[in-house]
Amino acid sequence: MLPRLRLKTKLVLAISGMVVAVVATLSFVYVSRLVQNRMEEAFETGDFVAHQVFHATRQALEIDLSNVRLKTNDPAEVDAVVENALQTDAGIKSLIESIVGYSPNIYDVAITDTNGRALLHSDARAIGATVPRREQFQKIREGGLLRQLRLVYGRPGVYEVPIALERDGKPFGTIRVGLSTVFLKSELQPQMNRALLFSGTSIFLSLILAAIVSNIALHPLESIARRLDLLSAGQIAVPDTKAGNDEVGVVTTKIDRLGQQMRDVQEVFSALKENLDQIMANLQDGLMLFTRDHRAVLVSASVESFVGRPRSEMLAHTVREIFDDSTDLGRLILTSFELHHPLDLREVQLGGRRVQVSLDFIEERGQPIGAMLTMRDAESVHRIEDEIELSRRLAAIGRLTSGVAHEVKNPINAIVVHLEVLRQKLKDVDPDTRRHMEIINSEIRRLDRVVQTLVDFTRPVELRLAEIDLRRVVEEVVLLASPEAERHGIRIVHHTAPSPLPVNVDADLIKQAALNIALNGVQAMSAGETPRGGTLTITTAAEGDEAVVTIADEGPGIAPEVRDKIFNLYFTTKKTGTGIGLSMAYRVLQLHNGAIDLDAHSSTHGATFHLRLPLQERTTGQDATVDVRNQGNDQKEVAAQGS
Repeated sequence: MLPRLRLKTKLVLAISGMVVAVVATLSFVYVSRLVQNRMEEAFETGDFVAHQVFHATRQALEIDLSNVRLKTNDPAEVDAVVENALQTDAGIKSLIESIVGYSPNIYDVAITDTNGRALLHSDARAIGATVPRREQFQKIREGGLLRQLRLVYGRPGVYEVPIALERDGKPFGTIRVGLSTVFLKSELQPQMNRALLFSGTSIFLSLILAAIVSNIALHPLESIARRLDLLSAGQIAVPDTKAGNDEVGVVTTKIDRLGQQMRDVQEVFSALKENLDQIMANLQDGLMLFTRDHRAVLVSASVESFVGRPRSEMLAHTVREIFDDSTDLGRLILTSFELHHPLDLREVQLGGRRVQVSLDFIEERGQPIGAMLTMRDAESVHRIEDEIELSRRLAAIGRLTSGVAHEVKNPINAIVVHLEVLRQKLKDVDPDTRRHMEIINSEIRRLDRVVQTLVDFTRPVELRLAEIDLRRVVEEVVLLASPEAERHGIRIVHHTAPSPLPVNVDADLIKQAALNIALNGVQAMSAGETPRGGTLTITTAAEGDEAVVTIADEGPGIAPEVRDKIFNLYFTTKKTGTGIGLSMAYRVLQLHNGAIDLDAHSSTHGATFHLRLPLQERTTGQDATVDVRNQGNDQKEVAAQGS
């Protein structure tokens, strides 16, 4: 394992690293630009020379061939004439010789035919010989810096800059200018060596500067370290009144504040310890915390009732000094500590009562650091278990009720069928008998509805979701509620949204929930000795990302004291109500991630319910949020005057 670095060493390394990074970056940029510029200059020189020779060659051929008769359809004769013209032209020869003689980067210049044979060469000995192919300098120029540096520091070589010669659109030769890397190396190396020397000197000076700066910067930390040593040793340092306003003075001041905070923490710790003692005193279970050498450091007040001695005699004592092995409880705990064996709710007898014991050994990184012992009265635990068992039985009763409801429906259906047969057989009965039969039929059907509602509420609901327009569902609710409203002389006013309200719901369940609330409103306005009558208003609209169905009646309203209970199962304010309708509606809306709420003003001026469902998608076109007061064109009114 590497030793930890001192702060001074880290500071020196950090400063040196930053300087090295900056110098290396600048050096790389400088060298890169230097090499690239020199390569550009060399290429431009070679290209310029090649074009000079190209123009001189074309001019020589135009002059020398003007008075020569040759057969243009004989390529061999044409090539011989061209070769002779080039070799005898004094201007081209002198141009090539001057280029090689005065340009340090130009190694040679040659004019070759399509087979690479030298028609004219700066070295007269190479005329007529085949000039070997050499790598083009263009590839070196376009290559990366690493390749260019290898060219400079590697073995000397010759690269060429070629230009093709054409006659009648067909190539017949090439001008090849050779560039030597010896001259490039002699020009670039001194400049690059100076750059490397500058970089090395900068890095060396940065190391010296970093050492000096670190000594100056870390010198004030010695006094800070001494104050921290006093602080860590528990000897709170006296505030330094001579602390300056610089960074060191600020740190010294903060250390003094830290010392004050430690004094405050000690006071808070004392207060917390007192609060913890109070909590332990009120804890119902007996709780004991032991160190790794089995000494008690935390004891709740309830332990006294299990052990039979005060807390003061147990704190700082070992488990063997606290428990007596003559009792079942003491023998169990001592054996578990000796064997290092945890206990999980072991039940023992203690003075005529049952006690549950739990023992957990606390470890950190595989090493024991303590143990926690819990003792609780088993009687209270058994009472809780009895309550759980009671809840389980109530659930079973609920399932049984559901089964009974299913069984009750069968004879009800049979009674309905036979009653209908009886009515058919007794067509000419007196009105009083017919009235009794109608009452029996009505009550049987009401009983069937109650049983069916009970069945629906107790069975799991499987949603059959489909994307529908909520307006269509509400229209069906209006149609279904109209006969009952008409029978009691109640008007139904329907305000519908101008745009579709797409929702992903089980249409039957939503229809049932809305119909329950609508019929409740009708019943509220028709109940009592003097029915109120009035208007039931049903509105559909979009509010934000929700589709809202509002059902408002003009009945007596809902008293404030029962507002929080109306959605409870079996709660009803009607003499013949079942207390299931609103509960079922609430459940249906919850299953659809929606909500149902009662308007805050529904106490004396009727009741207003809002059924909220999430919109499947936002309606485009006109605004989906509708004010029912401005929907005169979309209002549908179902009037029923009653008899």
